[in-house]
Amino acid sequence: MPASIYRDSVLPDHDTSGYQDTKGWESRREENHVKLVRGAWKLLVGIKDALVLVAMLLFFGVLFAALNAKSAPATIKDGALVLDLNGPIVEQPEEVSPFAMLSGGEIMQQYRLRDLVRTIDAAKDDAKVKAIVLDLDRFGGAYPAALGEVSDALLRVRTSGKPVLAYATGYTDGGYRLAAAASEVWMDPMGGILLAGPGGSQLYYKGLIDKLGVNAHVYRVGKFKSFVEPYTRADQSPEARAASEALYGVLFDQWKQAIAKERPKAQIAPLLTQPEAVVTAAGGDIAKANLAAGLVDKLGDRTAFGRRVAQIAGGDTSKPAGYFNAIKYQAYVDSKPLPKTGDIGIVTIAGEIVDGKAKAGSAGGDTIAKYILDGLAKNDLKALVVRVDSPGGSVLASEKIRLAIMAAKKKGLPVVVSMGGLAASGGYWVSTPGDVIFAEPSTITGSIGIFGLIPTFENTLAKIGVTTDGVKTTPLSGQPDVMAGTNPQTDAVLQAAIEHGYAQFIGRVAASRHMTPQRVNEIAQGRVWDGGTAHQLGLVDRFGTLSDAVAEAARRAKLDPKTAQVQYLEKKPGWAAELAKQLAARDDKDDDASGPPSDAFGRIAWERRQLFAQALGDVKRLATSGGVQARCLECAGLGPVGGVASDGRLLDLVLAKIGL
Repeated sequence: MPASIYRDSVLPDHDTSGYQDTKGWESRREENHVKLVRGAWKLLVGIKDALVLVAMLLFFGVLFAALNAKSAPATIKDGALVLDLNGPIVEQPEEVSPFAMLSGGEIMQQYRLRDLVRTIDAAKDDAKVKAIVLDLDRFGGAYPAALGEVSDALLRVRTSGKPVLAYATGYTDGGYRLAAAASEVWMDPMGGILLAGPGGSQLYYKGLIDKLGVNAHVYRVGKFKSFVEPYTRADQSPEARAASEALYGVLFDQWKQAIAKERPKAQIAPLLTQPEAVVTAAGGDIAKANLAAGLVDKLGDRTAFGRRVAQIAGGDTSKPAGYFNAIKYQAYVDSKPLPKTGDIGIVTIAGEIVDGKAKAGSAGGDTIAKYILDGLAKNDLKALVVRVDSPGGSVLASEKIRLAIMAAKKKGLPVVVSMGGLAASGGYWVSTPGDVIFAEPSTITGSIGIFGLIPTFENTLAKIGVTTDGVKTTPLSGQPDVMAGTNPQTDAVLQAAIEHGYAQFIGRVAASRHMTPQRVNEIAQGRVWDGGTAHQLGLVDRFGTLSDAVAEAARRAKLDPKTAQVQYLEKKPGWAAELAKQLAARDDKDDDASGPPSDAFGRIAWERRQLFAQALGDVKRLATSGGVQARCLECAGLGPVGGVASDGRLLDLVLAKIGL
């Protein structure tokens, strides 16, 4: 029988309905699984979107609160104005991103000098302000001239009969300069004052550079122009040492004279000359020794100090012990805004002078020039005041700023320069157009000299067996060659360019100061001067503050100094800056560890960290410095202890990379 017949007759047709049902069930199960996964994914995406939305709402809520706080200043009630200085006093605070603050990074708060002084002066005549409280536990320092200006403002309050009370666990030299102006100086019994005086060690990298095989090519004019010495020497040159000794000696004498005037009963000489004998005689109790020497009036913790302030400014017995009615600094500043328009424009040149644009805290040549030129074009200005607080920087950027100031002179505007704590090197370059230059006796100025620095790495590469070669069509082909080194022709060209730039600097100073170039060269040579000596030498005209400079500008513009209004030629703070300011001024001090520690040992460790940050910054500057520079080395050790903010951020980055 054929197979087909056999199949048809013997094997019935197979029933596949059950199989098809099973297949359909599996297909539906897979579809259900897909739907479940899709549903779960949609749920997760929805949760993510909701979290993002909540985060955005929180962010804009904080932003809205910050902007509202700016537009609607808090009502000032009776109490003590608290100057809680948890950072340095500067001419222009560095612009900080609010996102950096929200990320939890360490951001030290900075206090603008002009705001601090006008706040103290306003408080003197404000009946709501019953006293001024100086909290100096985490004070970050300032240049001597800035300390003097704030101290003078506090003395005006004290002389008016209004109490000024200072408190700290331990006072630094700068902190005590301010505290001495107070009517009552308090200190924690566990603290102490150890006065150090200006000076200290400077880092020198010549030995390290030699070990690495780096060749630092230096082109400079001025035997006192010591900014490049850390890269070319293992110690301080005799010329730099002599200049520093003279500068530090004058500033230290001014500090001691100010303390003696403001606090005659304070016996500071033994603590300065024989600190170990004073402390040992007190059995190691530094606070007791300070009290016996009249440096402080009262020993007590914060609770006791708060009770004392409450006796003057009022308090609330239902609140924790030590509570007193306080007026917050930022709220008080915001309650007294500056005028937005005026006949006298003020441009601030603060921080390192750099090429191009820069945010607040550094002086970008393009940025500052634009402020001036826009101010001249958009405002009917009658005079220009140039406020300088800078150690210098790029010569190209300094010249760009100088030319913008000269544009104001060409329009017939009087130009008055006001030097703050520091106006050296490039800071003096931009001051030369002034019809009159004001400074303080403790202003650090001069340093008239320039330099260039180019590192090459031919010896470093040779250590690892790397050499260079190539075709050169002229003596300057490929020069300056950072891999193969410079040749004599390049060195000669660059040195000649530096000497020409120095001659330009001398010429600008000679024309401005009505001196011969020969006389300017005698007092220049890169030497740094205090304001008093600079006045004797004719580098500045008068002693005075920014207010004095504004009054002089008004008189020269035939305006009444008492009624003349000013406007600051600067970028108006945007929403990000306002938010950052509100975050920086947060209320809970216990959560703010951004300033230096208050106890002696903690502060020593913190200052060593700043020294390490400076070392990293110096290495970066060696590797990246470009262009002709006019900077001051001696200035760095006399100002705020926090150093350059960018150095601190570089240290944070390095520590994060190595897991510390």
